[in-house]
Amino acid sequence: MTFPKPTTHVHPALVIVALAVGGFAIGTTEFASMALVPYFARGLHIDEPTAGHVISAYALGVVVGAPLMAVIGAKLARRTQLIALMLFFALGNGLSAIAPSYGWMLGFRFLAGLPHGAYFGIAALVATGLVPPDRRATVIGQIFLGLTAATVIGVPAASWIGQAVGWRSGFAIVAGLALLTAALVAIFAPRDAAHPDASPLRELGALKNGQVWLLLGISAIGFGGLFCVYTYLATTLTDVTHVSPGFVPVVLAVFGLGMTAGNIVIPWFANRALMPTGGGLLLFSAATLLVFPLAAPNVWLVMVDVFLIGLGGSLGVVLQPRLMDVAGDAQQLAAALNHSAFNTANALGPLLGGLAIDAGWGWTSTGPVGACLALGGFAIWAVTVWDDKRRAMKVAMA
Repeated sequence: MTFPKPTTHVHPALVIVALAVGGFAIGTTEFASMALVPYFARGLHIDEPTAGHVISAYALGVVVGAPLMAVIGAKLARRTQLIALMLFFALGNGLSAIAPSYGWMLGFRFLAGLPHGAYFGIAALVATGLVPPDRRATVIGQIFLGLTAATVIGVPAASWIGQAVGWRSGFAIVAGLALLTAALVAIFAPRDAAHPDASPLRELGALKNGQVWLLLGISAIGFGGLFCVYTYLATTLTDVTHVSPGFVPVVLAVFGLGMTAGNIVIPWFANRALMPTGGGLLLFSAATLLVFPLAAPNVWLVMVDVFLIGLGGSLGVVLQPRLMDVAGDAQQLAAALNHSAFNTANALGPLLGGLAIDAGWGWTSTGPVGACLALGGFAIWAVTVWDDKRRAMKVAMA
């Protein structure tokens, strides 16, 4: 496939900062929602496992919205799509802040999730169009730094604000960040035009590629372990580690530091050995998740383990450019589908973790359940590598 040439009409750093602000807004709502589970559970008069379904509703919105919006927007300029997606995201989060009941909250979180995947997918395409091919993982990691910065700054801030002012304020803040992103993209993103041959049918061509489906499977299963632990981390810290509620945001920030470190370091390896880096990350994640029940009773050990679990969150930096490699002309849909798969994991992890907790296995059971998901992702990774080698041998022999 051919790569777009770097754009000379805009300053790449300013574009990436603008796109990363959107990542910060999305990361804040995605991860802060998990941290706020105990608070909106009480506010909406539901138990915490039921409140976990609110997280799953958002993730389901991403799963549905990523391909839908990528296909619908195929004929639009990418800059226009990014602005529209952020305005829609602001609406969904603003409505979440005023949700009067559990049922309405489910609906509004689903709505807020619809633009998530398409935004990240299109942002990745815009960013990689500004740099040479050997820096793709780096700029994708920089956009993801907005998301990971949210876990360091946005999530702890939302958690503290949720305790002090109320959980609704967290969603209102995200709506404001989304409006800011729309303004920054309008100012700094390159003024482009849609590809003359772009069409929904052309984008749907990505679905014919077996490698695309395998890569999406890695993301959908392998990422689930991280979300399995993180969704119930706040309650695990108070009930098992016995830290004060005021200390919970500190541990959440440590998780964010792990994700941030991963998105800075892992692109260096991914630029040189994309798929081996992905396989290594999945095995690393499985190991850190297995250790979680042993580390949870001790505040210092759990902080170290949570940091290491966060490192595994950089898997998306590996999978995004690989999807772009195999998608051919269907770049937009393939890029968006990665985040659809990522949020399938976001729905699957909390669901399986909640079932384990409801079964009486305890809050720390999320660690082994998550490790099984990471190993499942590794199994799909192995099939993906095998299939790629098989295809290459067929081409060589033809």
